[in-house]
Amino acid sequence: MNMTNQDYGKLVNEHSQPSPIWKDLIWAFLVGGAICTIGQGLSDLFQSWGLDKEQSGTAASVTLILAAALLTGLGCFDKIAKRAGAGTLVPITGFANAMVSPALEFKSEGLINGTAVKLFTVAGPVLVFGISASVIYGLILCLLQA
Repeated sequence: MNMTNQDYGKLVNEHSQPSPIWKDLIWAFLVGGAICTIGQGLSDLFQSWGLDKEQSGTAASVTLILAAALLTGLGCFDKIAKRAGAGTLVPITGFANAMVSPALEFKSEGLINGTAVKLFTVAGPVLVFGISASVIYGLILCLLQA
């Protein structure tokens, strides 16, 4: 079958369902906003328990990461993400989900070769870039101050 790119585009448009963009945007906004509201509520709660602002922010982040990892392990996070789309991926919960999902997928390969190795498929490049960038920025700062 010989088809131009334009003909193929027309064929795809004829057979594909339109995307419910406004519905998707509203769901992403509501779920992402709810996650951020929960995070702020946790931060306020931790402050009321005596932590300062920085410590309560850290505790709230860790709590959100733990909750997202648990929800991923229980299979609930994917159901929420299917409905909310980017609303679950933008906050810190998306990073936790991105780390736990590959580890769960490869748990049948064993604790070390499966779960532990795949846990860092996302975190590894982030850590390498972060550490490398901080070393380079530190060297530049040292050279500029000399």
